[in-house]
Amino acid sequence: MTALSLANIDWKWKQNTLAHHTNRYNTKELVVRRGQPIDLTLTFRGTKPSGSSLTFTAETGATAALQAKTRVSFTVSATPQSGSWGAVQTSADASSVSVSILSPPKAIIGRYKFSVTTGSGSSTSLGTLVLLFNPWLSGDDVFMQNNAEREEYVLSEFGLVFVGSANRISHSGWNFGQFQEDILNICLVLLDRSRSYLQDSHRDLAHRNDPKHVGRVLSAMVNSNDDNGVLQGNWSGNYPGGQNPSSWTGSVDILRKWKAAGFRPVKYGQCWVFAGVLTTVLRCLGMPARMITNFNSAHDTDRTLTVDEYYDASGNPLSMGADSVWNFHVWNESWFVRPDLGAMYSGWQILDATPQERSTGLFQCGPASLTAIKEGDVDLKYDCPFVFAEVNADRVTWTYNTATGETKRVYTETKSVGRHTSTKTVGSYARLDVTNNYKYEEGTAKEREVFQKACTKLNLNTMSSTSARLAAPPEPSVSGKFKVESTPEVGKDVHLALMLTNQASEPKKLEAHMTAWTIVYTGKPIHEVWKNAQSVTLGPKEEKTFPIKISYEEYQKHLTTDNMIRTTALYQVEKEGEALVERVVTLDNPSLHIKVLGPVKVSEEVEVEVTFTNPLDQEVKDCVLLAEGSDLLEEKLKLNAPPLLAKQRGTVRFSVTPSKGGTKQLLVNFSCDKFQDIKTFETVEVAE
Repeated sequence: MTALSLANIDWKWKQNTLAHHTNRYNTKELVVRRGQPIDLTLTFRGTKPSGSSLTFTAETGATAALQAKTRVSFTVSATPQSGSWGAVQTSADASSVSVSILSPPKAIIGRYKFSVTTGSGSSTSLGTLVLLFNPWLSGDDVFMQNNAEREEYVLSEFGLVFVGSANRISHSGWNFGQFQEDILNICLVLLDRSRSYLQDSHRDLAHRNDPKHVGRVLSAMVNSNDDNGVLQGNWSGNYPGGQNPSSWTGSVDILRKWKAAGFRPVKYGQCWVFAGVLTTVLRCLGMPARMITNFNSAHDTDRTLTVDEYYDASGNPLSMGADSVWNFHVWNESWFVRPDLGAMYSGWQILDATPQERSTGLFQCGPASLTAIKEGDVDLKYDCPFVFAEVNADRVTWTYNTATGETKRVYTETKSVGRHTSTKTVGSYARLDVTNNYKYEEGTAKEREVFQKACTKLNLNTMSSTSARLAAPPEPSVSGKFKVESTPEVGKDVHLALMLTNQASEPKKLEAHMTAWTIVYTGKPIHEVWKNAQSVTLGPKEEKTFPIKISYEEYQKHLTTDNMIRTTALYQVEKEGEALVERVVTLDNPSLHIKVLGPVKVSEEVEVEVTFTNPLDQEVKDCVLLAEGSDLLEEKLKLNAPPLLAKQRGTVRFSVTPSKGGTKQLLVNFSCDKFQDIKTFETVEVAE
């Protein structure tokens, strides 16, 4: 028989990528989704073999040994076996055969080599393709029924990060860019550089059909702690040899830098950066994913479901114990079924790439079922106690006498942790509050019942397990709160008021110690910027207001890029006890304005103008503008700008040349010596 002579392979690129929702990937390889037909036409020279005599081979794995273990061969048949690789002839003519290749809905994801063999035994390579998870297929573990949600959580290259504090939520844009050049390849490299793969490559590869395994491996690989993963975390406020985490506006630059550095960690990341990169990688591989911000997020280090915070007699925060409450924390949710737990636990699963605590020896977290968290089922895989505490821990405040070493509990608070848990609304830039997905409403019997259930599962119901479960001290008859008197802005004095109210029918004397500290978003104090003490007598049912001014001169040198100041008042009511009130004040940066100067069309250059007005009574210098946007700019743009005199307005112009049509987002970030990382974005409609 004449040896097989293949003249041409037509992978029907456009037809397949449109059908598989993979036409946006900027790659030279065909990208398809598992469980869905892949059409191709083989054209032969000379004698054409019959379709039934063709045997296809698909193999995945980085080495020949692995490919041997994951290789599968299948012939063209009229009815391929369900759940297996197969092929069906769809048409034929004198010189060509058209075939539809079927992969199983639970096939291993990754890069495959394909070849074809005729009955004569002659084999020819057909090249490579990349197989991804398939949220459009009901038999796939990541199937998502709602099309608008698939568009958002798989295909959207843009998202929002919600930041700030529970009483002042703001947001900035994030460029996921999962379809940009080289990103898919880098995401596949991530899997091959994981500890899981290096320790047992065959086992790891065999489990790449399971989103649970892939998600957990990626939560470890996006941080660098155990495996030279993508990002090195840094919460110190000093960022030598790298970038301030606040300066990033997207994942593409970070992932490319990781590859360019020979897969050495990129410096530096904090929680929203880890979450942004993990979203990119999950969406790129076909797993629906979104970013979640939890305000007043507990970091419980000892699985007690309580967080202990300590203050000295003047109300200064003390670094005692490892627990903390972050002003906000950002993690991910990914959508897939949980056959290991049962149908009720399917749906959104929490993954967290921020390195906080080890899980089975590595800095990884999840997937924890969202349903398990809400129902207090903290005995289920993976890392449910940690995630449960983040949204539902009790907060215990103590005073510590530095002279005697005595600790005294001030109060236990059950409602402040896990506030305004937020994500981007599907199809808009609005904030969607998902707190009720994580827990029953605070203050209800059901919420306390679930908390007790979680304590029981963790054996925390003995009196000795944690001092937090001792009887709470009686609350003093004087209540206090801070009120922000005007919008706090960087560069201006901060005006607050402490309001104290006597609830009793007789006069009360008290001593109040007030402090203000600049902090980072994890709650870590950086520097004291203001303090005061006040002796107060309140008449029956009387309320008094004490104005507070923290001047720009006092805080400017100590403010971090988080723009946060925490004010605290610790007051001792005569013959009663102590109480503590606090307020995190988030200061607004000045605004930045983008204007696109003309109609925007594919392959046509258009100019963009960015405007900034210096609000200070002094010059600002070292001005730098960063810009990025998927399909608008090939690479991140960095432009130096001239200094700006007091109250002066400055503009920076640059041009973009869109490579694709549709709705795109242009992100810009402006910094100078007095203001850091002022961000905004503009939605750009690109005409074909």
